[in-house]
Amino acid sequence: MAQPIQGNARRQRRRFAPTSGRASDAQSSEWLWGWHAVIAALENPARAQPKRLLATAERARTIQQRLGDLPWLEVVAAATISELTPRGAVHQGLALRAAPIEATPLAQLAEPPGGLLVMLDHVTDPQNVGAIFRSAAAFGSRGVIVQDRHAPALAGVTAKAAAGAIDLLPHARVVNLTRTLDALTDLGWRAVGLAREAAEPLDAVLAGRPVVLVLGSEGEGLRRLVGEHCDVLAKIAMPGGFESLNVAAAAAVALYEATRPRG
Repeated sequence: MAQPIQGNARRQRRRFAPTSGRASDAQSSEWLWGWHAVIAALENPARAQPKRLLATAERARTIQQRLGDLPWLEVVAAATISELTPRGAVHQGLALRAAPIEATPLAQLAEPPGGLLVMLDHVTDPQNVGAIFRSAAAFGSRGVIVQDRHAPALAGVTAKAAAGAIDLLPHARVVNLTRTLDALTDLGWRAVGLAREAAEPLDAVLAGRPVVLVLGSEGEGLRRLVGEHCDVLAKIAMPGGFESLNVAAAAAVALYEATRPRG
């Protein structure tokens, strides 16, 4: 049974307060916090049963109205959630400790070809990755492809920035991006890499086959070999003359451009 929503807050703090101070980085990486991230995870049937679900009394009432009684729900003070999440985390009175979300096999994500996929080449900033997931979901992407060893955990800051999109949009993890691009090309996808040094504007190269939009890292952009395995490189036209955009902002612009109706 869920813990009762009303009761003595001091007693609840004693019962659920952490015994060893703020959570370690390793433990914090297992947590999701914030309303949208936590609710999307709870409503995702592919998620394993949560390890812990912490909510303030007000948030617990809202969750129970929406999802019914959850046996793992613990009603705690906001300060307790703050102690179990990284310093400065805007948890909104809600935190979920859960197993990592499972990746989707690439073949399942990419076959049959159609629509739009997003591939991230060494994009490592959690805020940027989360924002890209959010934009990809908003513009109807089929999914996001990340490299196995060069992407942040899809929890914590990443999940908060994604506002639930981590659980709404499938993702695939691959070892080698260049081999993956070759395999996608064989399936009928066209890889379009974003590069500020490209000669052609993005809107001029998007017609035709289903598109894999390839985005490079925050500092270096696309790596040389990844760019060479794209079918075409393109840039976002910026008539204001500014040199470049943050990768998350560039992703939002490119996704809009890739999905807008064309004459």
